[in-house]
Amino acid sequence: MIKRFLLILSLCAGTMTAVHADKYWEQRVSLFNQLPVTENDIIFLGNSITDGGNFEELFGREDVKNRGIRSDAIPGVMKRLDQVTKGHPRKIFLLIGINDVSHGLTADQLAERYEKLVKEIAARSPQTKLYLQSVMPINNSFKVYKSLTGKEKTVVEFNARIKRIAEENGLTYIDLWPALADSAGNMKKNLTNDGLHLTGEGYRAWTELLRPYLDEE
Repeated sequence: MIKRFLLILSLCAGTMTAVHADKYWEQRVSLFNQLPVTENDIIFLGNSITDGGNFEELFGREDVKNRGIRSDAIPGVMKRLDQVTKGHPRKIFLLIGINDVSHGLTADQLAERYEKLVKEIAARSPQTKLYLQSVMPINNSFKVYKSLTGKEKTVVEFNARIKRIAEENGLTYIDLWPALADSAGNMKKNLTNDGLHLTGEGYRAWTELLRPYLDEE
């Protein structure tokens, strides 16, 4: 009886987490509907890692806008893409895919999803300069995200595909690992408190690496 109760409680908790994630996605999308993008804007597009960044202050620029949504994956970004592309922003910095990795997709499956998104952005806003950022390293020693356990190799393989997609489409690929990874290829422990998301020091390391790309024409 106790086991059955715990199973029901676990299933309910999972359902509530999913519902909360969906509600948050809807809330953020509804907010972005009220905040139109313009052709002078620089957009950061992605999931929770982007969502958590105060880029206007980190970069000291008012033309930077955050379009990250916690728990988002490539299909979610595709679904809300028009909010960004219809304004034809000057630049887009795309960071997406780690949640897709956690869903158990192979590097080839991830690349197929990713390339469709990239081509859709280019088709809808061809004058936008698109930057493809590597998926950040993870650190499973924190033992927080079970769905990412053993996925280090997939992340590396996926990044190789992203780099190739950038090269084949004439886009800029930005490797974030020199700023964030330790010698073993894990996220540096001083830059994260859960093995996935960034601390303030992590955001500073990330944005300092990106700063030259924001300044270039």
